[in-house]
Amino acid sequence: MGIRVAVAGASGYAGGELLRIIGAHPDLELGPLAAATSAGAPVTVAHPHLAHLDEHTFEPLDPARLSSADLVFLALPHEESAAVSAALPAGVPVVDLSASFRLADPQAWSVYYRTPHAGQWCYGLPELPGARERIAAARRVAAPGCYATAAILALAPLVAAGLADPGDIVIVAASGTSGAGRSPSAALLATEVIGSMSAYQAGGTHRHTPEIEQALRAVLARGGDPPQPSEGPMPHDSVMADRPGSEPVVSFTPMLAPMPRGILATCTARLRDPGTATAALREALAAAYDGAPFVRVLPEGRWPSTAATNGSNMAHLQAAADAHAGRAVVVAALDNLGKGAAGQAVQAANLMLGLPETTALSLQGVAP
Repeated sequence: MGIRVAVAGASGYAGGELLRIIGAHPDLELGPLAAATSAGAPVTVAHPHLAHLDEHTFEPLDPARLSSADLVFLALPHEESAAVSAALPAGVPVVDLSASFRLADPQAWSVYYRTPHAGQWCYGLPELPGARERIAAARRVAAPGCYATAAILALAPLVAAGLADPGDIVIVAASGTSGAGRSPSAALLATEVIGSMSAYQAGGTHRHTPEIEQALRAVLARGGDPPQPSEGPMPHDSVMADRPGSEPVVSFTPMLAPMPRGILATCTARLRDPGTATAALREALAAAYDGAPFVRVLPEGRWPSTAATNGSNMAHLQAAADAHAGRAVVVAALDNLGKGAAGQAVQAANLMLGLPETTALSLQGVAP
């Protein structure tokens, strides 16, 4: 008998990716698969690619049923996730893929989500300093957002090393349509998307903006552990004081790309020293992710592509110093359903359960 896991929101795209990964996991077995609007339907109606699950059916969303499992994945909208998690016993380990428990600041939450702040859980990005140990010790983990994962992995090492000014960050990132979820929308019809690129939620309104700023602030202040709500504002301690303008400020423009999955994020920040060379940026990235199995700094001159990471739990990075503009440029690619959602959630669950971090997670992309 393996470790029994439940999935709430199992009929969505992230839920389906969770089922695919768990199905190949040697230490996990599927427990309740909840999908309120699809209750009673076979799993293969929503996920025909998961033919090995043709005898499984979706169940109603019942916290009591979920809590019978050894670990629960929540792949629900944030309003539902907060309510369901509150009904689960405190002793049940939970990994939440929604935004419900990512932000420490209730004010930032209210500005971007306009619902009651449910609190903060351990932030589940293992590549941040000290995060693996915190995740392994946690009972409740908030998986990061997909755009946020790409941007934080790209920028955190440069900010921490004092190479880039966190007060002047610009991110332009494109995502596949699965990032918008499975609910029908006219904007996501094939007729609207195929052959077209479009921006959305521009002008600082995208919800991953405060998440990125929070993670960069934490890296500056104390090695990657976001502040708890009870601690109040982040102090400008000695680490911050010698870096003028170091309060992170992010201008983020997301874009919808005519592809089903993947994220390509171009992240730039003003160089503290305009003479900084590309080699210094690459060295900072390589040092930060030395030994990190799911982050690959590509050979110089080779730039990330979404096709190379799709189907995997990998993030590919490349950096360049723009001497003309005096800016650091880091491009990140990852699968928004893999490292940006389900893969990262399983990575955190592996750590929580004392299993090897890489178990059941692919280092290889699928192409073409």
